[in-house]
Amino acid sequence: MIEYFPTNYVWNLSVNLALAMGGNPGEVDVMCRGLADASRRGDDSGTEEFFQTWRAQADQLCHLAEEDLEKGRKLSAGRKFGRAATYYLTAERMQHRDYAPRKEVYQRMLSSFTRFVELNQENCQRVDIPFQGQTLSGLFVRAEGPSSERTPCVALFNGLDSTKEMIYGSGIQQALARRGISSVSVDQPGVGEALRLKGLHARVEAEVWASAVVDFLEGCDVVDPERIGVAAWSLGGYYAPRAAAMERRFKLCVAWGANFNWGELQKRRLAREGDRPVPHYWEHVQWVWGCQSMEEFMALAPNVTLAPVIDRIEVPFLVTHGANDRQIPREYAVQQYETAINSPKRELKWFTAREGGVEHCSADNMENARDYIADWICETFRELGSGCRA
Repeated sequence: MIEYFPTNYVWNLSVNLALAMGGNPGEVDVMCRGLADASRRGDDSGTEEFFQTWRAQADQLCHLAEEDLEKGRKLSAGRKFGRAATYYLTAERMQHRDYAPRKEVYQRMLSSFTRFVELNQENCQRVDIPFQGQTLSGLFVRAEGPSSERTPCVALFNGLDSTKEMIYGSGIQQALARRGISSVSVDQPGVGEALRLKGLHARVEAEVWASAVVDFLEGCDVVDPERIGVAAWSLGGYYAPRAAAMERRFKLCVAWGANFNWGELQKRRLAREGDRPVPHYWEHVQWVWGCQSMEEFMALAPNVTLAPVIDRIEVPFLVTHGANDRQIPREYAVQQYETAINSPKRELKWFTAREGGVEHCSADNMENARDYIADWICETFRELGSGCRA
């Protein structure tokens, strides 16, 4: 993993995620070199300086994009808006939940991403998925190939602190599209627009909102309703298997980073075991889960475990894990694999130094993990009778 900040894992993780989403190494280098002193004050202290630096770079890119547009250079402008969205998002997700400027920057991210999709002519359509009187926002990417075909589709969900734009930026949806598979990345309750704009909090029963996504996909005229899969990363390594165990319309499942017993992990984090994904961690998890106190959160957390349901997974199941994951212990990956006893095709894939991707969700080298997952999904759908392309 690229580590500008030797004493600050959380900041390094954010930098690597930004690069994986298409950040420019030169722009990122300038920002990070200027933040070296601030990083030594710890994960939480200095985050406002981090915020201002990344926002300023995003603002500059938006100004440059507008100059491109004045000259009719739409594609160039689109690329700049895309990087601006990545930098706005990186700045925003590092802040305390009550830090007021993050709200404006989140809106700038959404606006920049929308302009990126339009101007860069991305194969990406915003969709609104009905859910309990409201909607969940998603990004639908259509499989490449004949427009008349109904294709397999994968629902992609977030973890604790990511967003649908991060999933799209990872390239997984584009990799699936090239293999003849459509996909939708979704801001489910607890993340992204669902949390920030609609006040929808995470819930243990992931199948409730996952089922709403299946309902939506079954109504899409380009989706094969008999070939719908589910995949998610980080805390989504709990959400996706939980959804596959309880929602039988999913035909395959991928945990991009195991998360067998996230509730137990919170006790270990209280004991300062392992690294955390974001600054202001305890305030963040309370916000995500809609808890009003640390006591309320710690009472809820033990319920976030796959132990009671994982034997209900009866579809092909892939678990991937970085061999040097500093957030989720290796034993949770082993437990997740070994207890999925009723999956007809299960695999535990370790990413090691040989192929890269050893960190949490392979943030240090996301390309190899992304392609492995896309290939596994393609091959599995083919085994299930669909004509995906290798």
